[in-house]
Amino acid sequence: MKPFVTIVLVMCIYLSGSDSVGLYGKSVIFPAKTANSFVRLHASDFSRLTAFTVCLRAASEETYPYSLFSYATSTFPNELLIWQESKTQLWLEFDDQDTKFEIPEMNTLLRHICVTWESQGGEITVWVNGRRSIRKVGGTGRVVRGSGQFILGQEQDSVGGDFDINQSFVGEITDVHMWDHVLQANDIKKVSQGCLRHGGNIIDWGVTRYTFDGIVGIEGNKDSTL
Repeated sequence: MKPFVTIVLVMCIYLSGSDSVGLYGKSVIFPAKTANSFVRLHASDFSRLTAFTVCLRAASEETYPYSLFSYATSTFPNELLIWQESKTQLWLEFDDQDTKFEIPEMNTLLRHICVTWESQGGEITVWVNGRRSIRKVGGTGRVVRGSGQFILGQEQDSVGGDFDINQSFVGEITDVHMWDHVLQANDIKKVSQGCLRHGGNIIDWGVTRYTFDGIVGIEGNKDSTL
């Protein structure tokens, strides 16, 4: 008779958390669909943005639409939303307008995603694992307003709340960074490889304060390098 081997996976699941600083070398894991599990990132203050770069690593096996990155203000609940519409379609929505990109299929393997935008020409670009999409145009002349809330794991229909279980993220997220400008192509490639020395100046995964609620796992991740 062949020996029977049992593999036990251990993950620390937290039901709520106090204010903590930085997630360097860690991943946030959302194990199940809920309407109350999320991480709030306490970003550096800004009054308005005329450009940005948002980067993160994510993996999910889900096929329904969900939020990867949600920023809400009192003016617009989707002030800035990175939305996975399907396994192969990513949307950038801000100021109630959306731009759609076809991307390689989201799956169980962590992938690096960056989204860039600048107001003057409205150029929007998506990068996946250091490779650039076609360029599109949207939000020309617009701004991203400050004084909002950044949420991972849920899509906000009001600032910090009104979550929908059917839009919740199930999977793993790490290395979330946001800059107030468009990173150069070489820098985005370095970020995807974990070789850029400095994190985002609005959100820096390694030092930005965070709080969480609901069923959230926080685990060490050797692939988290920036």
